[in-house]
Amino acid sequence: MISIQVKQLTKRFGKVVALQGLDLAINPGELFFLLGPSGCGKTTLLRSLAGFFIPEEGQIFFGEEDVTRLEPHKRNTGMMFQSYALWPHLSVAENVAFGLEERKVPRPEINRRVAEALASVRMETYAGRKPNQLSGGQQQRVALARALVVRPRCLLLDEPLSNLDAKLRLEMRTEIRRVCKEFKLTTVYVTHDQKEALSIADRMAVLDGGRILQVGTPREVYTRPTRKIVANFIGETDFLPGKIRQITADRVTVETEVGTFDGMLGDPAAVTSVGKEVTLSIRPECWNLGSAAGKTVNQLRGHIGEAVYLGEVAQYEFITGNGTKLKIHERNPRYLDGAQRGELCATVAPEDVVVLLE
Repeated sequence: MISIQVKQLTKRFGKVVALQGLDLAINPGELFFLLGPSGCGKTTLLRSLAGFFIPEEGQIFFGEEDVTRLEPHKRNTGMMFQSYALWPHLSVAENVAFGLEERKVPRPEINRRVAEALASVRMETYAGRKPNQLSGGQQQRVALARALVVRPRCLLLDEPLSNLDAKLRLEMRTEIRRVCKEFKLTTVYVTHDQKEALSIADRMAVLDGGRILQVGTPREVYTRPTRKIVANFIGETDFLPGKIRQITADRVTVETEVGTFDGMLGDPAAVTSVGKEVTLSIRPECWNLGSAAGKTVNQLRGHIGEAVYLGEVAQYEFITGNGTKLKIHERNPRYLDGAQRGELCATVAPEDVVVLLE
């Protein structure tokens, strides 16, 4: 297992700055995700780690080794692309063996390692088949075996599941995590799929404009986004603009157009003051619906407009007294019929109200 360190990395394409003084530390054996909107720099960063792009400034370290300007084939990384890139005229075993043959590994060793790699992704019985005889999920397993067979120092995955249907994506998420942990591989995984990252990542980084906005565990990034753009990108949320009315040791009280809320700073290190304009981020599943509770803080009165029933959960459009519309999700739904026409109260706990300064 190796660590990966990126120090002040800058990459330009003409006048476009794809990465801007980027710093990042990935721990040995970690399954680390890079997320962000299109053009944010995540694929540029991944290809810089692979050696396909050479940065204008900064350094990349694999463990203690500076690999910033090292050729791709000398970095000993395994790479999986969005397209499977399997040779159609070669069998499954021959596709997996290709990288070892290029490295002049002896044939007995190639045969042994190919068999081990195919067994690790549960494809040993398909060794003699051609890629066009496999399903999309099976082809993806072969591509993973091909990346593993060279025994890479780290594994680099560029949106590897984007061409699979929803059911196969769910299956392969678990499979990729199992294989990475079994082989104790430091893995960097690029995706635009939030659910992928939330379900299997050890940690993740959210990028925008060639910069890292936030790094943390899936739970940290989802429940405590430090910026509005992060909260908006990871999952659904309701945004409420307001002004800070009071600051205590562990709470911030914010006045909004729909009511007063006690909440927590998304970025504990942020410097703020009374009267400062902020934005509240509240996830739809954090609201609780019920009858009037007599509270004046963290409670809204309103009624349900549109409602979408999804079995275990209902998605409501909650309309407050001043016409503000919020998204509220309720498990084991109770307010789908006549009750949705009456007045209800929506309450939220202070720890689920995230106060964002930017």
